[in-house]
Amino acid sequence: MAGQIGSVLAVIAVLAALAAAVVAVLRLRARRGIATTMQRATWEVLHTASLAAEPLRAGLTPATAAKAARHLRTLVGAVGLSIADGERCLAFDGRGGHHTGQLTAAAQRALSTHRSIVLTTAELPCDRVDCVVRGAVVAPLPGPGGAAALIAIADGPPAPGLVQATLEAARWAGSQLALAELDSSRERLARAEVRALRAQISPHFIYNALTAIASFVRTDPERARELILEFAEFTRYSFRAHGEFTTLAEELRSIDRYLTIERARFGERLLVRLQIAPEVLPVGLPFLCLQPLVENAVRHGLSRKPGVGMVSIEARDAGAECHITVEDDGVGMDPSVFGHDGAEGEDGQHVGLVNVDERLRSVFGDHHGLIVETAPGAGTKVSMRVPKFHPQVRA
Repeated sequence: MAGQIGSVLAVIAVLAALAAAVVAVLRLRARRGIATTMQRATWEVLHTASLAAEPLRAGLTPATAAKAARHLRTLVGAVGLSIADGERCLAFDGRGGHHTGQLTAAAQRALSTHRSIVLTTAELPCDRVDCVVRGAVVAPLPGPGGAAALIAIADGPPAPGLVQATLEAARWAGSQLALAELDSSRERLARAEVRALRAQISPHFIYNALTAIASFVRTDPERARELILEFAEFTRYSFRAHGEFTTLAEELRSIDRYLTIERARFGERLLVRLQIAPEVLPVGLPFLCLQPLVENAVRHGLSRKPGVGMVSIEARDAGAECHITVEDDGVGMDPSVFGHDGAEGEDGQHVGLVNVDERLRSVFGDHHGLIVETAPGAGTKVSMRVPKFHPQVRA
């Protein structure tokens, strides 16, 4: 009997120890998590705001407004919420959707006066017995154009808290739309800079490439055919219509085609040395940011040099960064003519360098611009540091 009692006591002791351990784990998890009601409420507000920000940062359209409306209604605490542009309802969430026409007309008034409006039951007449709408707050969204309004629907007379919440939500949503417009403007500027770069570089190379290919048409038709194919692939890449970014591997592949055509033109006068670390080939970088450096090295550094000249391209793994250099042993140039004011030399020297420098800085920051080392008769070395991973770069 004593043995049985001892066994039971042992089992009870084990169960007690397990219970204590579970309680300890739960307390530890509680301390690690959101422990207070205020912290939980703060997290929920910030989380809801982040969910609404994502579609708004893509610009205001019926699709993005529909995705944002549900989260904005939660932030405001309204029974219904509408986003209207003065001509139509872009999105509606919650109750009271049968008042869309009246709410859109109110949004048009608010947008024309640039003032918020509080609507009462008298201004929202309805013959439906199940209608919950007793008022609404209409707040214009500040930002580019000021062409939309946020409308919060109340199931009672609009309280001061709802008015203030709607105004603050409208101000916050307007700031997100302003950021979306800024992102769009930056993308348009980047595309314009790439178009400008193409316009600067392409005519020179195209003329020289076609001339080189023409010289082989009769003497070496097979080589002429190969050069035409290389030229076609090169132009396809250079004039592609999509993508602000590319990979180092793609840029080097295009440069190889460029150098193949240039070697046909220069013959044994042009030597090329490549030293590329395989692990940096997937690194993303702005489209056409390496090719102009190589073209400058050939066109301005080596074409004017008597005898043999060499272009060296190196890409090294440097921890979180990729270090890239393009160097030639050509005629060099006066360092004073290269600046960041956008001015080109009288003969087009350092064509595209300013463009590349500005695009690198706009994407990666001011400390990631080009470093140019040159002097008359001493060749030119252009270096850049590219982060291996960057949130803006999608190659």
